[in-house]
Amino acid sequence: MLFFQENQEMNGLIRNFIIVLFILIKCGAGLAQVTLTTSNLPIVVINTNGQVIPDEPKIVVDMGIIYNGEGEINNIIDPFNDYDGKIAIELRGSTSQSFPKKSYSFETQDDFGANNNVSLINLPEENDWVFYGPFSDKSLMRNVITYELARRMGWYAPRTRYCEMILNEEYIGVYILTEKIKRDENRVDISNLTENDTIGDDLTGGYIMQIDGWDCIGWHSAFNYNIFFQNIYPDGEDILPIQEDYIKDFIYNIEYRLNILDNPEDSVIAEIIDIESFMDYIISNELSRNIDAYRLSTFMYKDVDSEDGRLKMGPVWDYNIAYGNCDYFFGYTIENFIYDDTTFFDHAPFWFRKLMTQSFFTNKIRCRWDDLRENVLSENSISILIDSCSNLLDEAQERNFEKWDILGHNIWPNYYIGDTYEEEIEILKDWIYLRLAWIDDYLPGECSQYVTEINPSSGIKVYPNPFNSELNIKIYGAEPKIVEFYLYDLYGREIIQKKFEGISSQLLINFEGINLRDGFYFYNCIIDGSIIHKGKLIKS
Repeated sequence: MLFFQENQEMNGLIRNFIIVLFILIKCGAGLAQVTLTTSNLPIVVINTNGQVIPDEPKIVVDMGIIYNGEGEINNIIDPFNDYDGKIAIELRGSTSQSFPKKSYSFETQDDFGANNNVSLINLPEENDWVFYGPFSDKSLMRNVITYELARRMGWYAPRTRYCEMILNEEYIGVYILTEKIKRDENRVDISNLTENDTIGDDLTGGYIMQIDGWDCIGWHSAFNYNIFFQNIYPDGEDILPIQEDYIKDFIYNIEYRLNILDNPEDSVIAEIIDIESFMDYIISNELSRNIDAYRLSTFMYKDVDSEDGRLKMGPVWDYNIAYGNCDYFFGYTIENFIYDDTTFFDHAPFWFRKLMTQSFFTNKIRCRWDDLRENVLSENSISILIDSCSNLLDEAQERNFEKWDILGHNIWPNYYIGDTYEEEIEILKDWIYLRLAWIDDYLPGECSQYVTEINPSSGIKVYPNPFNSELNIKIYGAEPKIVEFYLYDLYGREIIQKKFEGISSQLLINFEGINLRDGFYFYNCIIDGSIIHKGKLIKS
């Protein structure tokens, strides 16, 4: 059951102390020896040959992958048939490095230490990869479903593959092989920028930037010193001064134009930014209520002008503490928008907040949202996606949580805590359904293809929403003879049926004595034999 209530943000030092304390006291259970013999997931075996994997630099180790094909069982005694060779590996993440279950960045190499472009578990050939080890995300899927939804929305997002890992002969759980964000024809497909590209069209792309911390080479926003742009491609070591000056000026021009933007019909901004990518980036971050949105792990890219040189937002990255999995900055609530949260004003670009004040943009994003809600972001579509992941993980998650005994325990920054894996999946689904409903009601803008003229002489109003123990139905127009009200759960099962005869225009439905759990519901209201209204309700 979901409980939506305020929870104060913990001080960063206290949070880190709790993480370390948890590791020392509780996660001794993480040292449990789990035997892996067979798996429906690919099996990754890494041997460091006695070395400890550091934060940096990468060390060279041996890796083998057993993968007999989709739907086939993989046995630990099978040969390494998907990969058998060297990799250079290091730890990745910041706070997550305090977790006993680590995540890793790695490069596939040949026997001479050179980058080796290969296909791993049917992913397109490349040499830069990530093994993400979900820990505080006990659903094991927040990144996976976010990237998949972004791809379904029409954008590149890192592809993923679930696997189970053995490190130095010790089983260490479920991991997610993930494409690292980089310029590549199979990843961020923009032009190759070389040291010879210093004039004309060649200088205009491609570039990949990231808004994140200050620990890399880059530059500060001219409009907010707290905003720091990192050079991802070319990286800080390879980018030439003239190239960095170009992209800095390009970003400055965007910020300047957005800053003065105050015209509902202004199309100038659409000539320098890809409006559609900005809309979908906002939708991805607001749907997930990602508290890192716009200020951390925020990628953007630009191709050469001759190949559509507008700034595009994305790819999406790092959503492990999204979808309610965060106990600070109100990351757990289904209400409010991140772009409009004053908590982040000093640390996030004003771009998104400014665009969401422009009617030309809000009308477009409202249309886009309504379109997506019919397919990609429908409750049914998202439910099927989540179920496909949980079904795939059915056996592997049991081993993972035998190794890491964390179900039912608070792992920073958890707010909702399920006692079982099934409860974690239910929490995730419920949170998403409630968030979808909230955005349905509060996303600004009007889409002309969906807006219909309202006749005040007919129709109904069902309120309050969210509701608790009572619902009111206000009927406009002639007084009806018979009103039927039906309430359904997310699976279409009828929960409540009420029938009123010889009534007035104001009805009251009382749910006292009915065991109606908090969550997301649908309703139909039939007046004199005709369905006059249907909609969604939140019980809280």
